[in-house]
Amino acid sequence: MEAYELDKIKVLATSFRGAIEIAKDAGEFDNDFAFPRFPKGCCGDTSDLLAEYLAQHDIYTYYVCGQKGTQSHAWLVLVNTVTVTTDNSDADRKYKSLISVYNEDNDVMIPIPSERERKSIVGFANSISEKIRCNAKVNDNLYAQVKAIFSENFLDLDFLPDGWKTGNLLDIADYLNGLAMQKYRPKDGETGLPVLKIKELRQGICDASSELCSPSIKSEYIIHDGDIIFSWSGSLLVDIWCGGTCGLNQHLFKVTSNNYDKWFYYLWTAHHLDRFIAVAADKATTMGHIKREELEKVEVIIPSKYDYKRIGASIKPLFDLIISNRIEDRKLTALRNTLLPKIMSGEIDVRDIQL
Repeated sequence: MEAYELDKIKVLATSFRGAIEIAKDAGEFDNDFAFPRFPKGCCGDTSDLLAEYLAQHDIYTYYVCGQKGTQSHAWLVLVNTVTVTTDNSDADRKYKSLISVYNEDNDVMIPIPSERERKSIVGFANSISEKIRCNAKVNDNLYAQVKAIFSENFLDLDFLPDGWKTGNLLDIADYLNGLAMQKYRPKDGETGLPVLKIKELRQGICDASSELCSPSIKSEYIIHDGDIIFSWSGSLLVDIWCGGTCGLNQHLFKVTSNNYDKWFYYLWTAHHLDRFIAVAADKATTMGHIKREELEKVEVIIPSKYDYKRIGASIKPLFDLIISNRIEDRKLTALRNTLLPKIMSGEIDVRDIQL
């Protein structure tokens, strides 16, 4: 490859990554499933977009993916740096085509499917990706509706209706701080639970780098899909956890209530998040945080039982659907990342997969 071509690719790739990071910092990916945790956990989606971007500049690539243990990875290989050959030595081989990637150190033989099979694989991957994108758009719309209903009924009031009252966050929910999980490592013979820390909360999933804890911790410290988690130290944020079962680490609150639904205490906590962030910034020395007493200082409006049921009848179905869509996205992503390497290697025939 000519040096100027390599320099061109470096410039384009650097520009491409910079655009993603700018969009991420601007919050463009806040409701996206993959890119909020860029560059982690989104190599497949990033490679797809980069391939399209490079193709616009007449640079063409192969999409390659593989798996080692529980870790999968995807990347691009330049078309003009590979030689496509045909191996007919094994009549039972699903994929006859091989590409030999040459560099100064070694040759790597990577099986690739035929053109017809590649189209089927692309169709499989695109159908899952499109469903994930569709869910994200639906959730954006659902959350906008939820916020509008909440604002209309609670934030835009001119006076407090009969039977309504004011309170604080501790009046409507319990905020359980997590455990110092380094004290609760898996015991011999136990299959550890991933630990939910601020990193995992921000990226929306636990991964192979997540620490493990004993599954024998008290049940209240075990997090499940749909639980509300509030990070009160470091990066303050509140989110609906949809990343699978895990153990709650310190510096995170698990928010629950015996009297009110998730939508109610989630939306009130989220409503006051900017205030909490400002308080943490004012007190920051090494790592900003808030104290539990701050939860008592903010006001919430508590409706009468009749009005609570009336408002909940509008919000709860939307809120539950948001959770359901996010769980589905996680499972679809895991399915795609698990099956693609097996399909590419010929271990599984894409035609046998029913979606």
